[in-house]
Amino acid sequence: MRTRLSALLRSKTPGGWAATVAIYALALTWLYPFAWMVAASLKPTPQIYTTALFAGDWTLDNFRFLFATADKLDRPFLQALGISALVTLCVTASVLVTSAFIAFALARLRFPGRKLFGDFLLLQMVIPTTMFILPLFVLVKELGLLNSLAALILPFMMSGWGIYMMSQSFRAMPEEYFDAARLDRASLWQTVARVVMPLNTSIIAIVALFTFTGTWDNFLWPLIAISEADRMPLSVLLATFSKQYGGYAGPVMAGAVLQTLPLALLFLVFRRQFLQGMALSLK
Repeated sequence: MRTRLSALLRSKTPGGWAATVAIYALALTWLYPFAWMVAASLKPTPQIYTTALFAGDWTLDNFRFLFATADKLDRPFLQALGISALVTLCVTASVLVTSAFIAFALARLRFPGRKLFGDFLLLQMVIPTTMFILPLFVLVKELGLLNSLAALILPFMMSGWGIYMMSQSFRAMPEEYFDAARLDRASLWQTVARVVMPLNTSIIAIVALFTFTGTWDNFLWPLIAISEADRMPLSVLLATFSKQYGGYAGPVMAGAVLQTLPLALLFLVFRRQFLQGMALSLK
């Protein structure tokens, strides 16, 4: 099916032209809400719903409001942006390290219960994550970690999907690499850090990108675990601001742009890895 569609798009027949036009029309339809969001963030609030998409007075007042005036409304957006960045980077780094070592053990070592662990890993991947929200909340509450950065980082320091993806890549490596590492008396840490990871940069980049985007956009768990405004990540703080101060449509759109911008830049820079990751996930 995919091959037929590609051939149709490359053809100069009327059907090929019609398919190309239809795909571009669908792409523009998908991009329009983002264009409207960016335009609304650069307009005064009264003009957002009364002017055309690219009409009106352009201003950066909505962004200035977020970083200055919003603090007076107990909504520290700049601090929330820093919290989101810190949590996302910590979770991404932790997932890469833990996934690499656990995946190496699962792919290259022999230990009792190895197959059972692999089956449990696959089972964990197919169960909806929302089913773990309640027991995770009870656990975090019992540990006294509610309303803390630890509540946003510790539960996500390992990723079953990341372990599975890396283990599949590590399993395909030739045994000669590991024989050479053993001859050089390399430790487990050295084998993983200096041999395995440098030879699997593509899959590591894919896991890093998907972990970064998933953590940055995570909304449900931070909404449950954090109730104090000065400890909320940007996604939750923006939602609470929109609910309580719905009349500030311009600043809300400006906050949405700040929430979306890092992911858009990440996709533009690493779009090839994103597409590879989507293809591997579908397989």
